[in-house]
Amino acid sequence: MLLGLLILSTAATVSARLFHRLSTIPDGWKTASPALPSDKVTLKIGLKQQYSAALEQAVLNISTPDHPDYGNHMTREELRSYVAPRQQSVDDIVSWLAKHGLVPAIDNDWMTIATDVKTANDMLDADFKWYHHEEDHVLKLRTLHYSVPDSVAEHVDLVQPTTRFGHPGLRRSTISEVSRLDEVPGLNLMQADVPTATDSSDPAFCTTTVTPECIKAQYNIGYKPHSGHNNLVAFASYLEEYARYDDLEQFQDMFVPKAVGQNFSVTLISGGLNDQSSSSGSVEANLDLQYLLGTSHPIAIEEYSTGGRGPLVPTLDNRFPSTNEPYLEFLTYILNLKDHHLPQTLTTSYGEEEQSVPEEYALKVCNLFMQLGARGVSVLFSSGDSGPGNSCKSNTDNSTTTFLPTFPAGCPYVTSVGATTSSNPERGVSFSSGGFSIYHPRPAWQDGAVQGYLSSINGTYRGLFNPLGRGIPDVAAQGQGFLVIDKGRTAHVSGTSASAPVFAGVVALLNAARRSKGHKPLGFLNPWLYKHSEALLDITEGYSVGCLRASGLRRGARLNCTVGWDPVTGLGTPLFDRLLEKAAPGVLNEGNE
Repeated sequence: MLLGLLILSTAATVSARLFHRLSTIPDGWKTASPALPSDKVTLKIGLKQQYSAALEQAVLNISTPDHPDYGNHMTREELRSYVAPRQQSVDDIVSWLAKHGLVPAIDNDWMTIATDVKTANDMLDADFKWYHHEEDHVLKLRTLHYSVPDSVAEHVDLVQPTTRFGHPGLRRSTISEVSRLDEVPGLNLMQADVPTATDSSDPAFCTTTVTPECIKAQYNIGYKPHSGHNNLVAFASYLEEYARYDDLEQFQDMFVPKAVGQNFSVTLISGGLNDQSSSSGSVEANLDLQYLLGTSHPIAIEEYSTGGRGPLVPTLDNRFPSTNEPYLEFLTYILNLKDHHLPQTLTTSYGEEEQSVPEEYALKVCNLFMQLGARGVSVLFSSGDSGPGNSCKSNTDNSTTTFLPTFPAGCPYVTSVGATTSSNPERGVSFSSGGFSIYHPRPAWQDGAVQGYLSSINGTYRGLFNPLGRGIPDVAAQGQGFLVIDKGRTAHVSGTSASAPVFAGVVALLNAARRSKGHKPLGFLNPWLYKHSEALLDITEGYSVGCLRASGLRRGARLNCTVGWDPVTGLGTPLFDRLLEKAAPGVLNEGNE
């Protein structure tokens, strides 16, 4: 948050505005060592956009059904004109940097500078040190505070990486559980314990084990688009996760024989890799790929592999492993793609506690997701796997009890996906994360649905969440007991990491159906979803549980599924035939259109 506090910079002896200060070192981090003055750091400066309010209104207009501008998505150049900073902003910041001997690389509303710790400390009145995460053994160069001179403060949204530590253990994929079937003594994977495509199409089968066929049966997915029309669905991979060609081939043979021969393409971003022999984990990337394909075949699939695991961390002669911020690097890359190279649907299964993210950083990243919506991309995120939270402790004092919404799922410009289990009835699953954003107010398109829920709980858990915040999740899908092939072995996987690619596959089919009739893709989904909530199955049974590391009365806090929207399953799960009729009237839910 920008604070109106004025301080006197001892390094530069100029009046400066404190942009962000952490009261303590974030939980799990310890000071490792002082930084050397010569240690290298790369910083991104986010400039204020000249027409940010106009952009927000334009995105709402083109995403709201029945509005005259609905579906009129922006081109890359049209969007750049909205997000461009004022020329005075550029000139003033360039002059400020020049006083420190720096020349920035400029990309519209972003500037990037490469410098050393001494210069960074002087120009930001900061105190960069090396910090060490106790569990994940990650080293980061960070400061507990930074300021910007008054002469340029009005032009700046944020400077990162500075105070953004993140929680490596929580910024992983939203997989709740993985169990290796082939680690069970005496289990033959090719026998009945592992179903094939021909024996798993009964929706009831989803009660114990989930395959693409039971997903299609449960959600009544019969539509199969042509492979043309330049349709593309994509997923993002971070944390050294790589989808594997051999695993996909085995998965197709066992569970999606009609898709045998379909492959996927990979785009490498900011040092991302496509290491098919890596010993690192690959189950998240394989899960995304295999269930995107299983749901949306034959739509083309792209994996975006982005290097790094944390917030744009500096390098020190390659002394430490890369921990570059995935979201900023990934999103700026995608937004620079030409219009015909963009995916229509993008899913990501990563997240962390929203409170671990500086507010100005969360808002800037959310703005980038809004820009994707402006260009016609439907963006989906898993909601997380900790119910209302894990520790349920505020990081301001580590003692105040509070529910912990997730980032980026709390951004209103992404569609947040919770998890269900079973069938007849389908139920909310105990780990499905949800709640109310700390940073983002509830948008008008969601207000009616969420107000109904708040009225129904009649003050329960008052004071533990922000009743005016954006509600999480928006929708849900199956998320427990997915069969996945990983490194040639079969695993049961559970988590909203499974739910997100399933719902993304549904959206990819809807976008393909629209484009087959000459319509634009759905783009930013949420206003459309909340207008057509009758096309989703309202989940009224089940609950999520969290705060298991809390103490007292709030330990094991429980959020219930209710009639209408709830913070476990959102509006509900897909009724594909109804969604198809709303998205592309006249397209039949069968075969090739």
